[in-house]
Amino acid sequence: MAQYLTLVFFGTLCSVLFSLIYLWRALNVSGHFSRIILIGLPKDPQQPEMGSHTFQEYIDSLKDFTMEDAIAFAQSPAVIASAVVIIATLLFTTLKGKRKPVLDPSKWQEFPLIEKTKISPNTAIYRFALPDKRDVFGLPIGQHISISAEIAGKEIMRSYTPISSDDDLGHFDLLIKSYEMGNISRLFSLLKIGDKIRVKGPKGNFNYHPTLTGSIGMIAGGTGITPVLQIIRAVLKNPLDRTQLSLIYANVNEEDILLRSELEDLARRHPNQFKVYYVLNNPPPGWTGGVGFVSKEQIQTHLPKPTDNCKILMCGPPPMITAMKKHLDELKYPAPRTVSKLADQIFIF
Repeated sequence: MAQYLTLVFFGTLCSVLFSLIYLWRALNVSGHFSRIILIGLPKDPQQPEMGSHTFQEYIDSLKDFTMEDAIAFAQSPAVIASAVVIIATLLFTTLKGKRKPVLDPSKWQEFPLIEKTKISPNTAIYRFALPDKRDVFGLPIGQHISISAEIAGKEIMRSYTPISSDDDLGHFDLLIKSYEMGNISRLFSLLKIGDKIRVKGPKGNFNYHPTLTGSIGMIAGGTGITPVLQIIRAVLKNPLDRTQLSLIYANVNEEDILLRSELEDLARRHPNQFKVYYVLNNPPPGWTGGVGFVSKEQIQTHLPKPTDNCKILMCGPPPMITAMKKHLDELKYPAPRTVSKLADQIFIF
C-alpha cells in the first residue's frame, strides 16, 4: 500500500507539471515558466512584474521558453517544496512500511503473550507480540505454524493456524480450545501475560490466492474453523475477489460455535458471496440448523457441486474427516490424497 501511494503521488505531480508545460507550449506565449506558480497571487509592490491577478495578465507577460526558464522553474519555491514533500513521502513510507516477515521456517523463535480474550469457558484468543510493532508475521493465507514445548520431559509439537493475517502488524492471534487431558492446548490455558511460546513456520501445502478457483466449499468442526476462517476473511476483504464461499460448521452444542458473531456478520454483509450453515449434535429447542452429524444430503444442499472450478476444504476431528470423505466419494467428488496438495479438489488441513 505504501508503494502504491508513492506511485500515485509521483503520478499526480508529474501529470500536473506536464499539463502546465503542455498548456504553456500550446499557447506559444511569453514569460518565465516558473511564474506559472504565481498565477492568482497578489502582486508584490516591490516586484510588480512577478505577480499576476489574472491568467490573461500572466499570458500577456510570457515569452518563449528557454533553458534559462527551465533553470528558473527548477529553482522556484513550488518545485523546491515538491521535492521536500517527495523526500518526506519516501522517508515516511520507508519507515512506516511493513518490515521483513518475522517467521523463519528454519529456526524456532519465542514470542510473548500480550493479551488473552476468553470467548467460551474453555476457549480463548491468545495474542502474541512480534519484536516490533511494524513487523509482519509472514504467514501465507491457508498455512500454519508449529508450536513446541517441553512437557513432562518430552518435546511436544502441534500445528496451529493463526486467525490473524499479515495486515495485522506487530502481533499474531491464535484461537485455542483447551482440553483437560491435552498437552499444548492445556499449556496455553496456563499462560500468563509475558510468558513465551516457541514457534516455527510457515508450513503447509495450501496457499490461497484470488484466482485459485471459482467457488470454495468448507466443512469445519470445532476449532477446525481457524484455517477456513483465515481464507474467508482474505476473500471477503478483497473487493476484486469474487470467489463464492459456503461453510458447513459442525459442533456439539450451540455455545461451542466459535466466532459465530463474526461469521454471521460476514454472511450478512456478503449475502451473495458467503453462506454459513450450522450443524449441532445437541441442538437447543427451536433450533433451525442441522442436527446430528454432517450428512451427505447437507453437503449436497449447501456446498458447490463437484465441478472443475471448485474446491472442498476440510478441517476437524479425524472421525469427522473420515465420514466426510465417504460422503464426498458418494457424491462423485474426486478422492483426496493422503497428503493434500494445492492442486487437489479436496484439501484436508
